[in-house]
Amino acid sequence: MVREPVYHGGQPPTPVPAAQPPLGDTPPAFDEELRPQSLADVVGQRAVVERLQIMLNAARKRKEPLGHLLLDGPPGLGKTTFATVLPKELGTECQITSGPVLSAPKDLLPYLTNAGYGSVLFIDEIHRLPPAVEEFIYPVMEDFRVDISLGEGLNARTINLKLKHFTVIGATTRSGMLTAPLRDRFVNREHLDFYQVEDLAEIVRRNSRKLGSELTADAALEIARRSRGTPRIANNLLLWSRQFSDSEADGRITTEICRAALLKKEIDVLGLDRQDRRYLETLIAVFAGGPAGIQALAHSMNVAADTLEDEVEPFLLRTGFLQRTPRGRMITAAAFTHLGIAPPPADPPTGRLF
Repeated sequence: MVREPVYHGGQPPTPVPAAQPPLGDTPPAFDEELRPQSLADVVGQRAVVERLQIMLNAARKRKEPLGHLLLDGPPGLGKTTFATVLPKELGTECQITSGPVLSAPKDLLPYLTNAGYGSVLFIDEIHRLPPAVEEFIYPVMEDFRVDISLGEGLNARTINLKLKHFTVIGATTRSGMLTAPLRDRFVNREHLDFYQVEDLAEIVRRNSRKLGSELTADAALEIARRSRGTPRIANNLLLWSRQFSDSEADGRITTEICRAALLKKEIDVLGLDRQDRRYLETLIAVFAGGPAGIQALAHSMNVAADTLEDEVEPFLLRTGFLQRTPRGRMITAAAFTHLGIAPPPADPPTGRLF
């Protein structure tokens, strides 16, 4: 016989739901790390991967550190990925810093003294090194030596500190800003170019599996086509599509869900965003398609001129929607077609010779 519980308050207590862990304390059910962990996991940049693999094989056979390596290319193409993968392939440690952080030679000393034999020092945005730090690093890269001055005046003396042989990997988005002496001290140099749609689609598919999201093949292609040839943008669009699907659908990222998510993000079929289209529409509506100067465009859009030059114009130039001429910016016929706007009629001949 089962006895009923006795409640002294007359009414049974309200059941208390189990406490849910805070969002930040929830243990991850899947791998959130989207960055490749080995050279074999890198998709795209096949020629670069093959040359880096040759460098790795030679270093392993000689049991020597890698030669200094300079990686250049537009942002978001994987320079940091390659710089972090190479030490893992060699089984060595990696120190990471950036050019703007190293404001004086003393800021670089801890990285140099802690560098072990065969280790890697990765300097991001290396073109932003101050001149004093750049000159300080010359003997480090060539002779693995640090010259330290102690004292002042007649009592000053210089100490030469020998360092262990290690590898400097530099990354830059503006290789033209590097001085020739610094650039020539990198025995290996690799340029990263924009990715093909098929490679981006494979990256999106792999990362969707890492995120534990169900993604159709057509949806992966849809994201890849709108990613401007850049893996970082592809990952951002994948994460946005995942959020949209979790919020507005059942969590599956289908082609329809993907298109709806990117429409909400105001990204069109070629990857142009709202700012890109506004630039073209301003050039058409205000300047009749051009030519127009960058300052005039910036004032018309109420946007800084360097923002237009650095963020908007590169992709429009690459897609063939914009031309830079000596007289100013001009829109192309392809841009009119993409926007669905009829081009203005050509000026009729006046018949005058002058």
